[in-house]
Amino acid sequence: MIDIAGQLQAIHRQVGKQPIEGGEGIGVLLRRGYNASIEDVWDAMTDPDRVKRWFYPISGDLRVGGTFQLEGNAGGEILRCEPPRLLKVTFGGPTSLVELRLTPDGDGDTVLELEHTVPIEMAGSGAGALYVGPGWDGAFLGLGLFLRGEIIADPVAAASSPEAQEFFKGSVHAWTAVIESSGTAGADDIAAAVQVAMAQFAPDTRSDPNGG
Repeated sequence: MIDIAGQLQAIHRQVGKQPIEGGEGIGVLLRRGYNASIEDVWDAMTDPDRVKRWFYPISGDLRVGGTFQLEGNAGGEILRCEPPRLLKVTFGGPTSLVELRLTPDGDGDTVLELEHTVPIEMAGSGAGALYVGPGWDGAFLGLGLFLRGEIIADPVAAASSPEAQEFFKGSVHAWTAVIESSGTAGADDIAAAVQVAMAQFAPDTRSDPNGG
């Protein structure tokens, strides 16, 4: 059983507007600590044989300037790779940028930050965070379970389980609160994005993320 509340609380979330090349963007930031060395976390995130055990099968020319493809999901170009601290890629399109930053924390622990930025024209408003934030929450959850030795036979299928959908329902709730406090989206935009996110990430639960 997953400690859903504990796993959700382990992730720090932010949403904000920020300048990008050519205009203004919307960025989401996630941060979480892991009880694993920076080398182990980096390896779990970049070794294809390990990535597929907690995220998606990945293929491609995995080097700077090369491309990657997650099976059944997004692909992109590898822009920067500085082991074991920094990885920057495009994700699903040339203006959708994901940067992963790893920092040692204390005696053998690691803090992982993920920042995903897109042009405001793509996101619409800060409410666009609901289209990607819960998915990244799920990735942070999967990585954490993997690093502590909980191997899932099919991580993609497991993401649709009743337990996972309850996690995603809580994630939508958490991201909604962050967006509301950020002032980057109006109530109507947020409500519409919540409906889309619930249908995508937790279709078999109640549509209201504040519900029981």
